[in-house]
Amino acid sequence: MPRRTKSLAAGRPPTAQSSKASLSSQATRTLIRTHHALQKQLTAAKAQGDQTKTNEIQAKIDSLGGLERYQQASIQGQSTERGGDSSIVLIKFLEDVLPGFRDRTEKIKLLEVGALSVENACSRSKLFDVERIDLNSQAEGILQQDFMERPLPADGDEMFDIISLSLVLNYVPDNVQRGEMLRRTRSFLQRQSKDEDVLPALFFVLPAACVTNSRYFDDATLSSIMTVLGYVEIKRKQTAKLVYYLYHLTADSPTRNISYGKKEIRSGATRNNFSVVLNSATQPPAPG
Repeated sequence: MPRRTKSLAAGRPPTAQSSKASLSSQATRTLIRTHHALQKQLTAAKAQGDQTKTNEIQAKIDSLGGLERYQQASIQGQSTERGGDSSIVLIKFLEDVLPGFRDRTEKIKLLEVGALSVENACSRSKLFDVERIDLNSQAEGILQQDFMERPLPADGDEMFDIISLSLVLNYVPDNVQRGEMLRRTRSFLQRQSKDEDVLPALFFVLPAACVTNSRYFDDATLSSIMTVLGYVEIKRKQTAKLVYYLYHLTADSPTRNISYGKKEIRSGATRNNFSVVLNSATQPPAPG
């Protein structure tokens, strides 16, 4: 039996009463790190069937304000004043690889998964036709929806030129689900494009530690997984905290009978356990 893809909401804590008080930069970083650490512990406790531990960890998450407080911290962390709007990097990538990008008359269709704001650089640029979704919408203009449960496109009008997953993949609680999320992006990307060397494309952002300090994941691992899925890297940028990628989806079908498991590539007690597992395809090729 094929493994049923779980809802991403299963890995998210319930929303708690919000507090609108602004956080300092240090408090924002601390809250986000603590929330991620607790989420990993929660996932492990659930996998072990330890209900007592699960309840204890969930109570800690709730005491921090749950998902809503985490999202508020993320919004502050990604604010322009703090230099955290990842869509600025997406625009710069496209300026580098799409001639006449800012002179286009036809808007680029963008699906922003995990959207936290309707005021980021892509939204303000007027160069994109943006659809925004998130598990817990924080603003009008963001559809509350789980990407893994979004209905597959019925036709080309429901497909996109670019999908953005900014700090989304690392939040998915299970390494197999991460692989399925990457695979599923194929189904929503429009194949017909006059910019066939660039679009359709997947833009995503990961914490640098997921790539540079994981026991099981690095750029080479990512490249291997994306190659299986039919993606080719066209831009990459790394800062002290984040790694940004732009991958072009080719018209070729994915390699359906190849899986990519969890393999140790670095040793050491200080490594983290971030990984992406890609199982053999169990779904038909994406339309188009």
